[in-house]
Amino acid sequence: MGNRQWTIGNGQMDKKQWILVSITIFVLFFLSNCAPKEVVKCTSPEDNPQHHYLMGMKALEDGKIDVAQSKFERAIYCEEKFSPAHSGLAIVSAEKAKAQTDAGFRKVEIDRAMEYLKKANKLSETNEDKFDYLTAAIRVYTILKTQDWLKKAEEAFSDIRMLKIDERKLSYYQGVEAADYFMGLAYLEAFEFRQARDKFADVLNAKREGKWHEKADKAWKKTDKIVRAMAGITVGDVGRKIAVKDSITRGDLAALLIDEMKIDKLFAGRIPVQSVIDKMKAEFIPADILNYHFKDEILTILKWKVRGLEPKYDEMTKAYLFKPTDVVKRGEMAFILEDVLIKLTGDEKMATAFFGHSKSPFPDVRATSPFYNAVMNMTTRGIMEGELSGEFRIDAPVDGAEAILAIRVLKQKMNVY
Repeated sequence: MGNRQWTIGNGQMDKKQWILVSITIFVLFFLSNCAPKEVVKCTSPEDNPQHHYLMGMKALEDGKIDVAQSKFERAIYCEEKFSPAHSGLAIVSAEKAKAQTDAGFRKVEIDRAMEYLKKANKLSETNEDKFDYLTAAIRVYTILKTQDWLKKAEEAFSDIRMLKIDERKLSYYQGVEAADYFMGLAYLEAFEFRQARDKFADVLNAKREGKWHEKADKAWKKTDKIVRAMAGITVGDVGRKIAVKDSITRGDLAALLIDEMKIDKLFAGRIPVQSVIDKMKAEFIPADILNYHFKDEILTILKWKVRGLEPKYDEMTKAYLFKPTDVVKRGEMAFILEDVLIKLTGDEKMATAFFGHSKSPFPDVRATSPFYNAVMNMTTRGIMEGELSGEFRIDAPVDGAEAILAIRVLKQKMNVY
Protein backbone atom coordinates (compact mmCIF):
# COMPACT_ATOMS: atom_id res chain seq x y z
CA MET A 1 0.00 0.00 0.00
CA GLY A 2 2.96 2.26 0.86
CA ASN A 3 2.37 5.95 0.50
CA ARG A 4 -1.11 5.79 -1.07
CA GLN A 5 -2.61 9.21 -1.78
CA TRP A 6 -6.21 10.39 -2.28
CA THR A 7 -7.11 12.98 -4.81
CA ILE A 8 -9.26 15.83 -3.51
CA GLY A 9 -10.27 18.30 -6.11
CA ASN A 10 -7.05 19.37 -7.85
CA GLY A 11 -4.89 18.53 -4.86
CA GLN A 12 -3.77 15.43 -3.00
CA MET A 13 -3.61 14.42 0.64
CA ASP A 14 -1.99 11.48 2.32
CA LYS A 15 -3.68 8.91 4.52
CA LYS A 16 -3.03 10.75 7.84
CA GLN A 17 -4.51 13.95 6.52
CA TRP A 18 -7.61 12.14 5.31
CA ILE A 19 -8.17 10.53 8.70
CA LEU A 20 -7.81 13.88 10.44
CA VAL A 21 -10.35 15.50 8.13
CA SER A 22 -12.80 12.63 8.62
CA ILE A 23 -12.55 12.83 12.41
CA THR A 24 -13.09 16.59 12.31
CA ILE A 25 -16.20 16.23 10.15
CA PHE A 26 -17.58 13.54 12.46
CA VAL A 27 -17.02 15.61 15.61
CA LEU A 28 -18.66 18.67 14.07
CA PHE A 29 -21.62 16.56 12.94
CA PHE A 30 -21.96 15.02 16.42
CA LEU A 31 -21.76 18.34 18.19
CA SER A 32 -24.31 19.94 15.86
CA ASN A 33 -26.78 17.19 16.68
CA CYS A 34 -26.14 17.46 20.43
CA ALA A 35 -26.37 21.28 20.56
CA PRO A 36 -29.60 22.58 22.16
CA LYS A 37 -32.11 23.62 19.53
CA GLU A 38 -34.09 26.87 19.85
CA VAL A 39 -37.50 25.97 21.27
CA VAL A 40 -40.56 27.62 19.76
CA LYS A 41 -42.39 28.79 22.89
CA CYS A 42 -45.88 29.55 21.58
CA THR A 43 -47.12 27.36 18.75
CA SER A 44 -50.94 27.13 18.75
CA PRO A 45 -52.90 29.70 16.65
CA GLU A 46 -54.24 31.63 19.65
CA ASP A 47 -51.07 31.35 21.71
CA ASN A 48 -49.51 34.58 20.48
CA PRO A 49 -48.64 37.92 22.13
CA GLN A 50 -51.36 39.91 20.35
CA HIS A 51 -54.12 37.55 21.50
CA HIS A 52 -52.88 37.46 25.10
CA TYR A 53 -52.59 41.26 25.17
CA LEU A 54 -56.20 41.64 24.02
CA MET A 55 -57.41 39.14 26.61
CA GLY A 56 -55.42 40.95 29.29
CA MET A 57 -56.93 44.32 28.42
CA LYS A 58 -60.43 42.88 28.47
CA ALA A 59 -59.70 41.33 31.87
CA LEU A 60 -58.73 44.82 33.08
CA GLU A 61 -62.11 46.10 31.89
CA ASP A 62 -63.78 43.45 34.03
CA GLY A 63 -61.63 44.24 37.06
CA LYS A 64 -59.88 40.85 36.89
CA ILE A 65 -56.41 42.13 37.73
CA ASP A 66 -54.76 38.73 38.32
CA VAL A 67 -56.12 37.34 35.06
CA ALA A 68 -54.86 40.41 33.21
CA GLN A 69 -51.41 40.01 34.73
CA SER A 70 -51.16 36.36 33.69
CA LYS A 71 -52.23 37.22 30.12
CA PHE A 72 -49.67 40.01 29.78
CA GLU A 73 -46.95 37.79 31.24
CA ARG A 74 -47.84 35.06 28.74
CA ALA A 75 -47.60 37.61 25.92
CA ILE A 76 -44.09 38.53 27.06
CA TYR A 77 -43.19 34.84 27.36
CA CYS A 78 -44.19 34.43 23.71
CA GLU A 79 -42.32 37.59 22.67
CA GLU A 80 -40.11 39.23 25.25
CA LYS A 81 -39.92 42.56 23.41
CA PHE A 82 -43.68 42.91 22.85
CA SER A 83 -44.18 46.52 24.02
CA PRO A 84 -48.01 46.57 24.52
CA ALA A 85 -47.80 43.78 27.11
CA HIS A 86 -45.41 45.87 29.20
CA SER A 87 -47.88 48.76 28.93
CA GLY A 88 -50.60 46.41 30.22
CA LEU A 89 -48.46 45.30 33.16
CA ALA A 90 -47.91 48.96 34.07
CA ILE A 91 -51.69 49.37 34.47
CA VAL A 92 -51.86 46.13 36.48
CA SER A 93 -49.18 47.36 38.91
CA ALA A 94 -50.94 50.71 39.22
CA GLU A 95 -54.22 48.98 40.12
CA LYS A 96 -52.39 46.84 42.69
CA ALA A 97 -50.78 49.93 44.19
CA LYS A 98 -54.18 51.63 44.44
CA ALA A 99 -55.60 48.68 46.36
CA GLN A 100 -52.57 48.43 48.66
CA THR A 101 -52.95 49.90 52.16
CA ASP A 102 -49.36 49.30 53.25
CA ALA A 103 -47.16 52.24 52.20
CA GLY A 104 -44.11 50.05 51.60
CA PHE A 105 -45.89 47.56 49.37
CA ARG A 106 -47.65 50.41 47.58
CA LYS A 107 -44.29 51.99 46.72
CA VAL A 108 -43.04 48.67 45.34
CA GLU A 109 -46.01 48.46 42.96
CA ILE A 110 -45.64 52.12 41.96
CA ASP A 111 -41.98 51.54 41.10
CA ARG A 112 -42.95 48.48 39.07
CA ALA A 113 -45.56 50.44 37.16
CA MET A 114 -42.99 53.10 36.27
CA GLU A 115 -40.48 50.47 35.17
CA TYR A 116 -43.03 48.76 32.96
CA LEU A 117 -43.90 52.10 31.37
CA LYS A 118 -40.23 52.84 30.78
CA LYS A 119 -39.72 49.44 29.15
CA ALA A 120 -42.87 49.77 27.03
CA ASN A 121 -41.60 53.10 25.73
CA LYS A 122 -38.15 51.69 24.97
CA LEU A 123 -39.55 48.67 23.11
CA SER A 124 -42.10 50.64 21.06
CA GLU A 125 -41.35 49.96 17.41
CA THR A 126 -44.38 51.56 15.77
CA ASN A 127 -46.60 54.59 16.33
CA GLU A 128 -49.34 52.17 17.36
CA ASP A 129 -47.06 50.71 20.06
CA LYS A 130 -46.32 54.27 21.17
CA PHE A 131 -50.06 55.02 21.32
CA ASP A 132 -50.65 52.02 23.60
CA TYR A 133 -47.75 53.10 25.81
CA LEU A 134 -48.86 56.76 26.09
CA THR A 135 -52.50 55.83 26.75
CA ALA A 136 -51.33 53.39 29.42
CA ALA A 137 -49.27 56.24 30.91
CA ILE A 138 -52.39 58.45 31.16
CA ARG A 139 -54.22 55.60 32.88
CA VAL A 140 -51.36 54.83 35.27
CA TYR A 141 -50.90 58.47 36.32
CA THR A 142 -54.66 58.79 36.88
CA ILE A 143 -54.79 55.67 39.04
CA LEU A 144 -51.71 56.46 41.14
CA LYS A 145 -52.12 60.25 41.49
CA THR A 146 -48.46 60.72 42.37
CA GLN A 147 -46.79 64.14 42.29
CA ASP A 148 -47.74 66.25 39.24
CA TRP A 149 -49.79 63.34 37.92
CA LEU A 150 -52.26 65.48 35.95
CA LYS A 151 -49.47 67.44 34.27
CA LYS A 152 -47.77 64.19 33.26
CA ALA A 153 -51.04 62.81 31.91
CA GLU A 154 -51.56 65.99 29.87
CA GLU A 155 -48.03 65.68 28.47
CA ALA A 156 -48.67 62.08 27.43
CA PHE A 157 -51.93 63.15 25.79
CA SER A 158 -50.11 65.94 23.94
CA ASP A 159 -47.53 63.42 22.66
CA ILE A 160 -50.35 61.21 21.34
CA ARG A 161 -51.62 64.12 19.27
CA MET A 162 -48.27 64.20 17.46
CA LEU A 163 -48.52 60.59 16.28
CA LYS A 164 -49.76 59.46 12.88
CA ILE A 165 -51.84 56.41 13.72
CA ASP A 166 -53.28 53.67 11.54
CA GLU A 167 -56.37 52.90 13.63
CA ARG A 168 -56.68 49.47 11.99
CA LYS A 169 -53.52 48.50 13.85
CA LEU A 170 -54.85 49.54 17.28
CA SER A 171 -55.90 46.02 18.23
CA TYR A 172 -57.43 46.94 21.58
CA TYR A 173 -58.14 50.69 21.58
CA GLN A 174 -59.42 50.64 17.96
CA GLY A 175 -59.55 54.42 17.66
CA VAL A 176 -57.46 57.42 18.70
CA GLU A 177 -60.50 58.81 20.56
CA ALA A 178 -59.65 56.31 23.30
CA ALA A 179 -57.00 58.79 24.44
CA ASP A 180 -59.67 61.50 24.76
CA TYR A 181 -61.80 59.16 26.87
CA PHE A 182 -59.02 58.34 29.32
CA MET A 183 -57.91 61.97 29.46
CA GLY A 184 -61.53 62.79 30.31
CA LEU A 185 -61.37 60.32 33.19
CA ALA A 186 -58.14 61.98 34.34
CA TYR A 187 -59.81 65.41 34.43
CA LEU A 188 -62.79 63.90 36.25
CA GLU A 189 -60.49 62.45 38.91
CA ALA A 190 -58.83 65.86 39.22
CA PHE A 191 -62.27 67.50 39.69
CA GLU A 192 -61.74 69.51 36.49
CA PHE A 193 -65.32 68.88 35.46
CA ARG A 194 -65.64 71.22 32.49
CA GLN A 195 -62.47 69.89 30.90
CA ALA A 196 -63.64 66.33 31.54
CA ARG A 197 -66.96 67.06 29.87
CA ASP A 198 -65.17 68.53 26.84
CA LYS A 199 -62.97 65.47 26.44
CA PHE A 200 -65.95 63.09 26.60
CA ALA A 201 -67.66 65.30 24.02
CA ASP A 202 -64.60 64.94 21.77
CA VAL A 203 -65.06 61.16 21.88
CA LEU A 204 -68.71 61.48 20.90
CA ASN A 205 -67.82 63.85 18.07
CA ALA A 206 -64.91 61.74 16.79
CA LYS A 207 -67.11 59.25 14.99
CA ARG A 208 -70.71 58.20 14.84
CA GLU A 209 -70.18 55.00 16.80
CA GLY A 210 -67.06 53.41 18.24
CA LYS A 211 -65.69 51.24 21.02
CA TRP A 212 -65.60 54.16 23.48
CA HIS A 213 -68.80 55.89 22.40
CA GLU A 214 -71.15 54.33 24.96
CA LYS A 215 -68.72 54.82 27.87
CA ALA A 216 -68.08 58.43 26.86
CA ASP A 217 -71.79 59.14 26.50
CA LYS A 218 -72.44 57.93 30.05
CA ALA A 219 -69.46 59.88 31.40
CA TRP A 220 -70.51 63.03 29.51
CA LYS A 221 -74.00 62.94 31.04
CA LYS A 222 -72.51 62.51 34.50
CA THR A 223 -70.04 65.38 34.17
CA ASP A 224 -72.60 67.63 32.49
CA LYS A 225 -74.92 67.14 35.46
CA ILE A 226 -72.06 67.99 37.81
CA VAL A 227 -71.24 71.16 35.86
CA ARG A 228 -74.90 72.22 35.92
CA ALA A 229 -75.17 71.44 39.63
CA MET A 230 -72.21 73.65 40.42
CA ALA A 231 -73.24 76.57 38.24
CA GLY A 232 -73.46 79.73 40.29
CA ILE A 233 -72.16 78.23 43.55
CA THR A 234 -68.74 77.73 45.06
CA VAL A 235 -68.23 74.10 45.98
CA GLY A 236 -65.45 73.22 48.39
CA ASP A 237 -63.25 70.13 48.50
CA VAL A 238 -65.93 68.08 50.24
CA GLY A 239 -68.49 68.94 47.58
CA ARG A 240 -66.14 68.16 44.67
CA LYS A 241 -65.25 64.77 46.09
CA ILE A 242 -68.89 63.88 46.69
CA ALA A 243 -69.96 65.22 43.28
CA VAL A 244 -68.31 62.35 41.39
CA LYS A 245 -69.96 59.62 43.47
CA ASP A 246 -72.58 57.39 41.86
CA SER A 247 -74.30 57.11 45.24
CA ILE A 248 -73.97 59.17 48.39
CA THR A 249 -74.14 57.99 51.99
CA ARG A 250 -75.79 59.44 55.09
CA GLY A 251 -72.37 60.72 56.15
CA ASP A 252 -71.84 62.37 52.75
CA LEU A 253 -75.23 64.10 52.92
CA ALA A 254 -74.54 65.37 56.43
CA ALA A 255 -71.25 66.85 55.18
CA LEU A 256 -72.95 68.50 52.19
CA LEU A 257 -75.64 70.08 54.35
CA ILE A 258 -73.09 71.47 56.80
CA ASP A 259 -70.15 72.34 54.54
CA GLU A 260 -71.93 73.37 51.35
CA MET A 261 -75.34 74.62 52.52
CA LYS A 262 -74.13 76.01 55.86
CA ILE A 263 -77.37 74.94 57.55
CA ASP A 264 -75.81 75.26 61.00
CA LYS A 265 -75.50 78.99 60.40
CA LEU A 266 -78.91 79.19 58.72
CA PHE A 267 -80.65 77.30 61.54
CA ALA A 268 -78.90 79.41 64.18
CA GLY A 269 -80.13 82.53 62.42
CA ARG A 270 -83.72 81.46 63.16
CA ILE A 271 -83.05 81.41 66.93
CA PRO A 272 -82.81 84.91 68.41
CA VAL A 273 -81.18 83.98 71.73
CA GLN A 274 -77.46 83.06 71.44
CA SER A 275 -77.38 81.38 74.87
CA VAL A 276 -79.96 78.87 73.67
CA ILE A 277 -77.82 78.05 70.62
CA ASP A 278 -74.71 77.64 72.78
CA LYS A 279 -76.44 75.01 74.92
CA MET A 280 -77.59 72.94 71.96
CA LYS A 281 -75.71 69.73 71.24
CA ALA A 282 -76.31 66.16 70.12
CA GLU A 283 -78.04 64.04 72.77
CA PHE A 284 -75.33 61.40 72.46
CA ILE A 285 -72.51 60.37 70.13
CA PRO A 286 -73.34 57.19 68.18
CA ALA A 287 -70.54 54.64 68.53
CA ASP A 288 -70.15 54.18 64.76
CA ILE A 289 -69.08 57.78 64.10
CA LEU A 290 -66.36 58.05 66.75
CA ASN A 291 -63.61 57.64 64.13
CA TYR A 292 -65.63 58.70 61.10
CA HIS A 293 -64.14 61.49 58.92
CA PHE A 294 -67.39 63.49 58.96
CA LYS A 295 -67.96 63.09 62.69
CA ASP A 296 -68.27 66.83 63.43
CA GLU A 297 -70.72 67.39 60.58
CA ILE A 298 -72.89 64.49 61.74
CA LEU A 299 -72.91 65.77 65.32
CA THR A 300 -74.10 69.15 64.04
CA ILE A 301 -76.91 67.46 62.11
CA LEU A 302 -77.87 65.51 65.24
CA LYS A 303 -77.87 68.74 67.24
CA TRP A 304 -80.55 70.19 64.96
CA LYS A 305 -82.55 66.93 64.90
CA VAL A 306 -83.01 66.77 61.13
CA ARG A 307 -85.70 64.23 60.29
CA GLY A 308 -84.41 61.32 58.27
CA LEU A 309 -80.89 61.71 59.63
CA GLU A 310 -81.57 60.54 63.17
CA PRO A 311 -79.74 57.57 64.71
CA LYS A 312 -81.26 54.16 63.88
CA TYR A 313 -81.72 51.25 66.23
CA ASP A 314 -79.40 48.38 65.29
CA GLU A 315 -80.65 44.94 66.22
CA MET A 316 -77.20 43.35 66.16
CA THR A 317 -75.52 45.76 68.58
CA LYS A 318 -78.73 46.66 70.45
CA ALA A 319 -77.74 50.31 70.17
CA TYR A 320 -78.71 53.44 68.27
CA LEU A 321 -76.23 54.06 65.46
CA PHE A 322 -76.00 56.73 62.78
CA LYS A 323 -74.96 54.27 60.05
CA PRO A 324 -72.91 56.83 58.11
CA THR A 325 -72.09 54.47 55.23
CA ASP A 326 -75.71 53.59 54.40
CA VAL A 327 -76.66 54.79 50.91
CA VAL A 328 -79.28 57.55 50.74
CA LYS A 329 -82.28 56.80 48.50
CA ARG A 330 -84.25 59.46 46.64
CA GLY A 331 -87.30 59.08 48.85
CA GLU A 332 -85.15 59.55 51.95
CA MET A 333 -83.45 62.57 50.39
CA ALA A 334 -86.83 64.21 49.77
CA PHE A 335 -87.84 63.54 53.39
CA ILE A 336 -84.58 65.03 54.74
CA LEU A 337 -84.66 68.15 52.55
CA GLU A 338 -88.33 68.72 53.38
CA ASP A 339 -87.46 68.91 57.08
CA VAL A 340 -84.56 71.28 56.36
CA LEU A 341 -86.96 73.52 54.40
CA ILE A 342 -89.56 73.43 57.19
CA LYS A 343 -86.97 74.35 59.82
CA LEU A 344 -85.57 77.19 57.71
CA THR A 345 -88.95 78.68 56.77
CA GLY A 346 -90.80 77.91 59.99
CA ASP A 347 -93.75 76.73 57.86
CA GLU A 348 -95.01 73.68 59.78
CA LYS A 349 -98.01 73.29 57.46
CA MET A 350 -95.62 72.05 54.82
CA ALA A 351 -95.34 68.74 56.71
CA THR A 352 -98.99 67.86 55.96
CA ALA A 353 -99.66 69.93 52.82
CA PHE A 354 -100.33 66.94 50.57
CA PHE A 355 -102.10 64.64 53.03
CA GLY A 356 -105.42 63.21 51.88
CA HIS A 357 -104.60 62.88 48.19
CA SER A 358 -106.39 59.93 46.62
CA LYS A 359 -104.03 59.59 43.67
CA SER A 360 -100.30 60.15 43.25
CA PRO A 361 -98.81 61.69 40.08
CA PHE A 362 -95.95 59.20 40.39
CA PRO A 363 -96.61 55.50 39.63
CA ASP A 364 -93.88 54.39 42.05
CA VAL A 365 -94.97 56.61 45.00
CA ARG A 366 -98.36 55.85 46.49
CA ALA A 367 -100.33 58.64 48.13
CA THR A 368 -100.19 56.62 51.36
CA SER A 369 -96.38 56.36 51.28
CA PRO A 370 -94.58 58.00 54.24
CA PHE A 371 -92.43 59.79 51.64
CA TYR A 372 -95.34 61.07 49.52
CA ASN A 373 -95.70 64.48 51.16
CA ALA A 374 -91.95 65.09 51.03
CA VAL A 375 -91.72 63.99 47.39
CA MET A 376 -94.54 66.39 46.46
CA ASN A 377 -92.96 69.26 48.41
CA MET A 378 -89.62 68.73 46.66
CA THR A 379 -90.98 68.25 43.12
CA THR A 380 -93.55 71.06 43.18
CA ARG A 381 -90.82 73.45 44.27
CA GLY A 382 -88.34 72.16 41.68
CA ILE A 383 -85.81 71.07 44.31
CA MET A 384 -85.91 67.47 43.05
CA GLU A 385 -87.23 66.12 39.76
CA GLY A 386 -88.97 63.01 38.54
CA GLU A 387 -88.02 61.04 35.44
CA LEU A 388 -89.34 61.57 31.92
CA SER A 389 -91.03 58.19 32.33
CA GLY A 390 -93.16 59.74 35.09
CA GLU A 391 -91.53 57.83 37.94
CA PHE A 392 -89.81 59.51 40.88
CA ARG A 393 -87.46 56.52 41.44
CA ILE A 394 -88.11 56.60 45.16
CA ASP A 395 -85.79 53.67 45.95
CA ALA A 396 -82.96 54.69 43.61
CA PRO A 397 -79.71 55.90 45.21
CA VAL A 398 -78.95 59.62 45.12
CA ASP A 399 -75.76 60.42 43.20
CA GLY A 400 -73.39 63.21 44.17
CA ALA A 401 -74.28 65.61 41.37
CA GLU A 402 -77.99 65.21 42.06
CA ALA A 403 -77.46 65.94 45.76
CA ILE A 404 -75.46 69.10 45.03
CA LEU A 405 -78.03 70.24 42.45
CA ALA A 406 -80.86 69.79 44.96
CA ILE A 407 -78.94 71.72 47.63
CA ARG A 408 -78.18 74.49 45.14
CA VAL A 409 -81.88 74.88 44.28
CA LEU A 410 -82.82 74.73 47.97
CA LYS A 411 -80.38 77.56 48.72
CA GLN A 412 -81.92 79.59 45.91
CA LYS A 413 -85.41 78.97 47.30
CA MET A 414 -84.28 80.28 50.67
CA ASN A 415 -83.63 83.66 49.07
CA VAL A 416 -87.30 83.76 48.11
CA TYR A 417 -88.72 83.06 51.56
